Amino acid sequence: MAKKEKVVEVNSSNQVVLDKSDTMGPWQIAWNRFRKNKIAMAGLIIFALIVLAVIFVPMLSGVHVNDYDFAAKNLAPSAEHWLGTDEQGRDVFFRLFLGGRISILVGVFAATLTVLFGCVIGGIAGYYGGWIDNLLMRFAEIVYSLPFTPLILVIASIMMWTPSEIKMYLVSFLIGILSWPGLARLVRGQILSLREQEYMQACEALGLSDFSKIFKHLIPNVLSMIIVNATLSMASAILTEAGLSFLGMGVTQPTPSWGNLMELARTSVVFQNYPWQWMPAGIMCLLTVVSINLIGEGLRDAFDPKDIR
Repeated sequence: MAKKEKVVEVNSSNQVVLDKSDTMGPWQIAWNRFRKNKIAMAGLIIFALIVLAVIFVPMLSGVHVNDYDFAAKNLAPSAEHWLGTDEQGRDVFFRLFLGGRISILVGVFAATLTVLFGCVIGGIAGYYGGWIDNLLMRFAEIVYSLPFTPLILVIASIMMWTPSEIKMYLVSFLIGILSWPGLARLVRGQILSLREQEYMQACEALGLSDFSKIFKHLIPNVLSMIIVNATLSMASAILTEAGLSFLGMGVTQPTPSWGNLMELARTSVVFQNYPWQWMPAGIMCLLTVVSINLIGEGLRDAFDPKDIR
């Protein structure tokens, strides 16, 4: 392991030496560790560029999601259409980044739900213990034991005829409520040990409410673990949405997502003759998921208390 970095300052009289590394907070220390991880920083840069692209490219392109031009269908990439057009004459470049906006939003919403359910249930179970802990953890185990892929396929097929504008939120909600048990168990395990610390005795002496103890004093102490789990959950949610949309059970046309753009490859003619219609979506999905996973691994190393860098 690398040695702890020393930052020394000397005054004009050469009398004072200050080691700033001894005064840094835990978040600053974690950031210093993270930015030294070149692979994690590469993932952060790639993900930041993708997010900026999916936000601004659709805004600046001047194209609408329902701009059809059947006279220009299945055109190869050109100066006018950078990634060509699809079978309905729609610009693939515009739909690629608009679809990325939808896929990333699904990942963010699903990860947010996972964190909310996991923190609330895990925090309450770990703090109170006893029958409340047993009840909540048995419920978590029931949800955890459900077959995720078959269940989500069945539920998604039931809501197949839901309007595409609403379906994005339903898919996010579905992924989120099926993904929280793992985080809840991690949070519970950490809080079981943290609640015995001396600062919790001080909170008790001050007469703080249980809500304040759990969500203002215990949960912030496991925030680093929650952040790491949230990034990995986001990547998993993006892949799940892409798989559902590829099978026609996720976000549906005309609303684009990376999954339903790749779904065009299910047609052998498109797969063989028009790779520009589906391949860019696959590449963008791959880059996004890999970059998020690199960020998650970098955060895990940065927040590792055993690392004394």
